Amino acid sequence: MFKLLRTYKKGESNMAESRSRFTPQTPDFANRVQASFTQQAVMNLIGAELVKVIPGEVEILMQFRDNLTQQHGFLHAGIITTIVDSACGYAALSLMPAGASVLTIEFKVNLLAPAKGERFLARGMVVKPGKTITVCSGEVFALGSEEPKLVATMTATMMTLQGRPGVSEG
Repeated sequence: MFKLLRTYKKGESNMAESRSRFTPQTPDFANRVQASFTQQAVMNLIGAELVKVIPGEVEILMQFRDNLTQQHGFLHAGIITTIVDSACGYAALSLMPAGASVLTIEFKVNLLAPAKGERFLARGMVVKPGKTITVCSGEVFALGSEEPKLVATMTATMMTLQGRPGVSEG
């Protein structure tokens, strides 16, 4: 499990704040991740923002919205899964070579508590990078007036794609 080091306010960015145990294969890894993230229409649709990119770790922040809830008023599990899957995928992309892209090939999500909060922070972190397959771990925290609450975890497997017609970086 990761520790929540700090919370982010809307619009706040932390694109290369701390050190990583990984070395990126390209010097422009953060720009590549940001460029790809902006092309994801679903992230715009749900109001998610990229707030941290370091080699092998990405954080995505999203404000709570009533139109993203399930029948009890909690953030829908599909939305939670969407942001943590993207955080894991972009953590993997941050370590990939130039011209490569990433696709999720498998994940498991544990929903630990109802997703109730003002904002949600999804953190994806590479556990084991590889040439073709990268294993990631993710967490989602509910943020608000109380202490951050861990609401979901993910284990994800990402595939590196290179030289595939119709599938490019970003």
